[in-house]
Amino acid sequence: MKRNAIVAQSGGPSPVINASLLGVLEACREFPDHIDRVYAAWHGVEGILLEELIDMADQDPEELRLLRTTTSAGAVGTCRYKLTEAQVEDFERIIDVMMAHDVGYFFYIGGNDSMDTAHKVSRLAVERGMELAATGVPKTIDNDVGDPGFKLIDHTPGYGSAARYWSYIVQNVNEENRGMSVSESVAVLQAMGRKSGWIPAASRLADPERQMPLQMYFAEGGHTLESLAENVNRELQRSGRCIVVVSEGFDVGGLGEMHDGFGHIEYGASQNTVAQAVVNYLNKVGLKSRGYATGQVPGVLQRSSSIHASTVDIEEAYRVGRKAVEVGVGEGSGWMATILRASDCPYGVRYDKVPLEEVAASARQLPAGWISPDGLDVSDSFLRYARPLIGEDWPRIPIEKGLQRFARLRISFIDRKLPEYVPVRFRAGD
Repeated sequence: MKRNAIVAQSGGPSPVINASLLGVLEACREFPDHIDRVYAAWHGVEGILLEELIDMADQDPEELRLLRTTTSAGAVGTCRYKLTEAQVEDFERIIDVMMAHDVGYFFYIGGNDSMDTAHKVSRLAVERGMELAATGVPKTIDNDVGDPGFKLIDHTPGYGSAARYWSYIVQNVNEENRGMSVSESVAVLQAMGRKSGWIPAASRLADPERQMPLQMYFAEGGHTLESLAENVNRELQRSGRCIVVVSEGFDVGGLGEMHDGFGHIEYGASQNTVAQAVVNYLNKVGLKSRGYATGQVPGVLQRSSSIHASTVDIEEAYRVGRKAVEVGVGEGSGWMATILRASDCPYGVRYDKVPLEEVAASARQLPAGWISPDGLDVSDSFLRYARPLIGEDWPRIPIEKGLQRFARLRISFIDRKLPEYVPVRFRAGD
């Protein structure tokens, strides 16, 4: 029996999140005997709660094709609306909306929290006697979804593009630092990564031969401001300059932290930054060279720059979106589509499925064995793992009148069938 489908995005976007969206949409059309209409939830799960659903059949096919190289999540929106076990009304509302619109398939693009939500929705649907195939589509530039053994997923769509961004940025910063080292001897850059060092580690891809005076400080590296200053000054005495890439989760004390809807620290909204704290500390204790330390915080640029997207990442994000539909239609509920490495040389992957329940409970840090003994670098094993993910060429981004051309969908909601609803976290006092 034909049923409708809902696709939604959650959490921080990525340069390839819309490639996964396109993969889901195109794959749904290939199952006309199972899937009728496909709705996109406007701003993720909030769109389901508010019954703000977009009929994707009403979109211009050319705009849909542009999703493949449209960065971030502006096409249909995302959100950081955290659903906990206590929010019974919200979960019931999600099921009610899906039942009202005859939804039999739910594809949720996101990270750990999103997979947890998809798992809970799947479980509740079973309890309500509803036939709903809830399937997860992995996404996060942090690469922290999965298990230490890489059996759940090899890498998440989004990470390859973030890694490519950092490899190119560090290459260019090195040229700047070489030229300005007599007055700006230390360049400090802050990379995303609350509790994991995957993104700072990608900086080494800029210099696999280890010719640059590059130091990386991971959230799990064990260094302090004091040891960082000692390491930097040691490098200054050796080469007269230093490039420092520090994780936003590096412990520098209080930052006047703000928190997002998932309860995570929102570093971009906090009163101070790790990079500035490091710069201030280095300039205060003194550098054993001419010049000062200066800092840069790329922030969301590292997850929203389409021109730095990896061609490998784009293709894999698209393919895993397609796989999610195949899994949902063929295997039923409770799975996440996944990417598993088939070989290193030549690089190859295969697409499979893993239980949502296992992914929802997972969290993966940079393996300790891939961090150098001094905690300032990564091993060649990391380079062999990460190098294929950044691809070999520039992505082909459509240009119109000299500017990048992104997908622009028609945002028009289908008719509501249920009474107006106020999500739990929107209510006064929440």
